[in-house]
Amino acid sequence: MRVIAIDPAIRNTGYAVLEGDHHGQKVCDFGVITIPSNIPQSAALAAIHTGIANLIKKWAPDEAAVEGIIYVQSHRTAITMGAARAASLIASAEVGLKTYEYSPKKVKQVVTGNGNADKQQVAFMVRTLLGLTETPPHDAADAIAIAIAHLTASDPAKATVLKRTEV
Repeated sequence: MRVIAIDPAIRNTGYAVLEGDHHGQKVCDFGVITIPSNIPQSAALAAIHTGIANLIKKWAPDEAAVEGIIYVQSHRTAITMGAARAASLIASAEVGLKTYEYSPKKVKQVVTGNGNADKQQVAFMVRTLLGLTETPPHDAADAIAIAIAHLTASDPAKATVLKRTEV
């Protein structure tokens, strides 16, 4: 199975394309869609949508996975993050991709063994698990971790612990 995973944010949306299943994965592509701060939010959302749509067209994934909604103290941050998430979800919905969401805590638990791991721990573990020669940027590492969690969830033994919630 090939999955595109997305860690949405208005200025730095991480993405990863992985192939595999719960037995093992390989990285096809990863990176960060970076939007400069002088670009208005509406144009940033369009760029996120276009970037994800182009990746979907290029890699033809079977499914998509996205980080679930997280608790934030600022309403403004929550709205901005939700908008970036929506831009990504629309790109996958336009081509009929089934899209699943995973909580950050569950993703960290799968990848590091600690649901409260920090970004450095996640980045280090995705590098180690996939045998990468360099540590990915944090946003890309988070997307890779989401993809690993999604592919791990295909294991029937882990299905009850790591729920595959379709968005």
